[in-house]
Amino acid sequence: MTNTVYILNGPNLNLLGKRQPHIYGHVTLADVEAECTALAAELGVGVRFLQSNYEGQIIDWVHEAREDGAGIVINPAAFTHTSVAILDALNTFEGPVIEVHISNVHKRESFRHHSYVSLRADGVIAGCGTEGYSLGLRRVASLLNGAAK
Repeated sequence: MTNTVYILNGPNLNLLGKRQPHIYGHVTLADVEAECTALAAELGVGVRFLQSNYEGQIIDWVHEAREDGAGIVINPAAFTHTSVAILDALNTFEGPVIEVHISNVHKRESFRHHSYVSLRADGVIAGCGTEGYSLGLRRVASLLNGAAK
């Protein structure tokens, strides 16, 4: 069995550090990937760090994780609030799933208060900035190692 954690990122996260830095900060997605890769080595897990602006690609990666992954950390971005298809794909995945949001979605527009992904997620981290990825990765590793749920 693999110990790879898929870290999946939705639309516009490729612009992290450039788009709305007053909300999302100045850290780039490449910076987040480097931090997660270093932390994964420390935690004894592998990572597959991916980003797409296309819903179908994210679904394909969830399907890939069914075969090759042990856990998923997902920041579905705007797909959080719209994608039953990503929820359905996540429901086919048997390992732990942690949902991450850089901003506190509950302090933003009302349409951001609903998450389809949360219906499957084993935990949700919101409003911790890009540190949420590290927190999510730590939680997945903890669940994989049999920590109390």
